[in-house]
Amino acid sequence: MTYAGILGHERQKAILKRAQTSGRLAHAYLFEGPEGIGKRLVALALARSLFCVTKNGCGECPACRKVDHQNHPDLHIVEADGNTIKIEQIRALQKELSFRPLEGERKICVIEAAEKMNASSGNALLKTLEEPAGHALLILLTSRPDAVLPTIRSRCQRLPFSRLPTATIRRALTEADAGNEAHAHILATLSDGSFHKALGRDRDLYLERRKVILKAVTALSHGSYLPLFELAAELAEEKERLSEILDILRAFYRDLLLCQHGWPEDDLVNRDLIEKIRRIAAQESPQMLLRKIEAINAAYFYLERNVNGQLVFDVLLMRLTATQSQH
Repeated sequence: MTYAGILGHERQKAILKRAQTSGRLAHAYLFEGPEGIGKRLVALALARSLFCVTKNGCGECPACRKVDHQNHPDLHIVEADGNTIKIEQIRALQKELSFRPLEGERKICVIEAAEKMNASSGNALLKTLEEPAGHALLILLTSRPDAVLPTIRSRCQRLPFSRLPTATIRRALTEADAGNEAHAHILATLSDGSFHKALGRDRDLYLERRKVILKAVTALSHGSYLPLFELAAELAEEKERLSEILDILRAFYRDLLLCQHGWPEDDLVNRDLIEKIRRIAAQESPQMLLRKIEAINAAYFYLERNVNGQLVFDVLLMRLTATQSQH
């Protein structure tokens, strides 16, 4: 992937190009921004341009092809082993960086989810950041810069990345999906600026399972706790996608509120559920919808603090059905 093939992030790409051209690349960068917006793609595009025989990431030379297949001997990618990046992984990386490059002019290391380094692995990496080998370039990626050790942050050049504009993602998705604007609108809106989420594992969740989830939630009735707890347990099983499920619920209740206030259909996320939205919006008060959105926001808060997922959804569904009529 060349810089030109990466959607958005023009400022970040320009900064890295200028630094490379002028020979002023930092020895360590911290790419920070939300997950799935292209930080890894930019890191690999930088590696490709540095290894490329033409120094512009031609895509044709052996070095470029090796980067594309992630088997270049001087490119090292460190990912979490389970929930953490362990000290053994950092020590193995340090050993690799102690050797001279095999094919390129430098060794490049990309550390995914740098916030997953624990105290021991983070402190081990500090030695490399403080006394970098002249041929080493480290690129740390993180969606949670505040969770990265302050001493690591201070030794890297920080490069913030922003979410991609919804309109940009919508256009790209429409082109990729043979002009299906309905799908592109839903995916672009719910993906929250992440092209990876829109095209990756969450595509089916946003397009098809979204309808199933919303049907199940709006079918719940106040005081009927058994189906409520069963649905909460079912949703909580999707441990890796709990935040995305909350995104779906929040967008739906936001649509109800907008519908009540006469906003045009084009401004709604769930355009394909417009009849359902109109029907439920007519039965709810604006005050109750605001309380339900507050309940969803509270669920985000507790998930971020590692509260048990089923407990979070138990409480959320009870709050969503507190005064909810049967639909």
